[in-house]
This record gives sequence, structure tokens and C-alpha cells, in this order.
Amino acid sequence: MSETYDAIVLGAGAAGLFCAATAGQRGKRVLLLDHAGQPGKKILISGGGRCNFTNIHTAPDRYLSGNAHFAKSALSRYTAADFIAMVDAYGIAWHEKTLGQLFCDGSAKQIVAMLLEECAKGGVEVNCGDALGEIGHGDGLYRVAFGARVATAPALVIATGGPSIPKMGATGVAYDLARKFGLKVVQPRPALVPLTLAGDEALFRDLSGVSTEVVARCGKAAFREAALFTHRGLSGPAILQISSYWQRGQTVTTQFLPDRAEGWLREAKRERPRISLRKVLGEGLPERLVDVLCERLGLSGELGAMSDKALAAAEVKLARWPFVPDGSEGFAKAEVTAGGIDTAGLSSKTMEARKVPGLYVIGEAADVTGWLGGYNFQWAWASARAAGLAI
Repeated sequence: MSETYDAIVLGAGAAGLFCAATAGQRGKRVLLLDHAGQPGKKILISGGGRCNFTNIHTAPDRYLSGNAHFAKSALSRYTAADFIAMVDAYGIAWHEKTLGQLFCDGSAKQIVAMLLEECAKGGVEVNCGDALGEIGHGDGLYRVAFGARVATAPALVIATGGPSIPKMGATGVAYDLARKFGLKVVQPRPALVPLTLAGDEALFRDLSGVSTEVVARCGKAAFREAALFTHRGLSGPAILQISSYWQRGQTVTTQFLPDRAEGWLREAKRERPRISLRKVLGEGLPERLVDVLCERLGLSGELGAMSDKALAAAEVKLARWPFVPDGSEGFAKAEVTAGGIDTAGLSSKTMEARKVPGLYVIGEAADVTGWLGGYNFQWAWASARAAGLAI
């Protein structure tokens, strides 16, 4: 005997919780399912446990998607200010860290508790810890088996995210369901992920733990933030950001000392001919990094002993230092997944599948990937709200 609902939401993460709450508070009978033992597991570890819950600079151009316009509708109808208002209403203290990134002063647990309270207000039935069984569709109803129970509903919401951070229970079930119901999937790949170096560039791995501000570039994308050398390659905010745009075989360039104007080494030579290249670089870069850069540049000694041509070449190299990563650290270390269920088959207003009535796709499961710094949470809230209002 199956139990009937108005909507079944698969995945009790950020998008699933907020969608269920939105629909429930509109009077819909909602069942929220997750195979994990507790809701909001990825929320709890986000932002170092303080949850970078949105970004005040949210805009569609901060997102990657096969359809650059898809996110506009949902993001315009549920903004960062809207979510902040709810956070404020619950008395959750927060602060802006950098670049518009908002974090809880206390704990990410406060955001999960808020979302669960919103679900409770809407009478949402939250069921965690039961494995999903067969999921089917017929006679206008979706049928979901979970544990020893079966539920049916005219609406099914896929909010199971992507396969990033599998140790938290993440899987690719969203894509299996999409294909089952005839939706196309854009090849998923790790995003916001450290990049690895091999061969001749492995020398830089000896700098593990060294961090410096750079402008990282790949194609037309560029981000100015810290880069961190690791025992496997490159990480830090600038690299995580650029990784979402990087494809295997492409070169990533880093601009060291990004505030230096063209000709700065030659000017230093004229003003301080006795200063060494090592010392002048050390005025803006960590010592261990300076040692490796000087070795790679093949220059040492006083600036006055170097030709302007050699210094100009060094400036160019420092401004566009090339790295060719041999890969990334994969889904295990990726903060999010790029790619996903093709937005061409979804309504940008409601998140409903165009050819499968009652089927909705929200959050990370869809082919919409935000920048680092709260953008992916804001997409979760906005897409969830759009679907929750449409069910």
C-alpha cells in the first residue's frame, strides 16, 4: 500500500530542504527523502563549519552552464537579500568575510536548524537514512520505494546534488534518474577543485604550504586571489576558481606580483642597481617561492648586471607563468560538480522538465555551477524556491 503526497523531494541538502519547506508552506503535502542518516550534511561542513550561505555579489555571470541565461530567472526572483532576511529573522548572526562572502558567526548547524524549522512550519515529512529503491512513473504519478515503504506523488523533485565529496554520501543518482526519464546530461566533472602537477612542474610541489596572491587565468577567465602550492600541485581560492573553467590539456597562467606595472624590474635596476633579483622579488613573494622562480628564470645576482632584455623577459614570465596541470584531485576534493542535467530540457522559471510533467531538477543536480564563495548556495536557494512555488 503506497502513501500519497503532493510532492516527493529527493535529497535533503540545501536545495531539497528549501524546496520542501517552500512547497509545504503553500499547503502541499511533501515527503523529503535522503539516504544519508541526517539532513544537510554538506551544509554542515561548508565554510569550515560556518556555512558560506550566500554572496551579496550574486549575478548570472558568476555561473557556468551550457545555457548562460538559464539561471537569470530564478536568481532574479529569489536574491541574496531575500535569504539574508530569513537568516536575520531567525536571529542568526553573520559576517562578510571577503568578496561578498557571508558566513555564520557561529555554526553551520544554525542554517540546517533554520531549514528544518521552515520544513516543520510546512508540515514536511522528513525521512533520512532509508536507501532509495525503485523509482517509476505512470498514470501521472511518480512512485518511490524507500526502506520498506512506497510513496506516490504527481511531482518529483531531483535535489540529490552531484558526485562531489563522495565521503559525505554524494552519488550520481541524479543523472541516472535524468536518463531514466529521458533528460540529457552534460558530462559531469569536478569543479572548485585543486589541480595536480607532474613532470618538470613537479618541482613546485616542493613548495607545499607556500601561498601568495596571484591572478590565475585560463582562457577568458581570470581570478585574483591566493594560490597555494600543495604536495600534489596547486590549490587556494584563485586555483579553485579557475579549475571550473580548466579542461585537460589547457594551460593555466599565474601572474605573480599582480600590482607591479610593466617595466618594474627595469625601473628597479635604474633606481637600485646593486639590489639582487632575489631580494627585489622577496619584497612581494615568499622566500621559498622566490628561490624556485629565480632558478627557473636562470637569473641571479644584482639587477645592474642584467640586461634590460633579460629583465623584460623575466617580467613577462612572472606575469604569465604557465602551468599545464595533468589533472585535478577529482570528485573526492571537489567542492561542487560542473555539468549535470542539461538545462535545455528544463524550464528556467519553474525548474520543471519540459517533456516530463511533474519532474523538477534543482540545485547542483542541474548544469549550473557557481563561483567559489556562496554562489552555489544562492543557486540552491533560488532554484529551490522556483520549484517549490511551482509544484
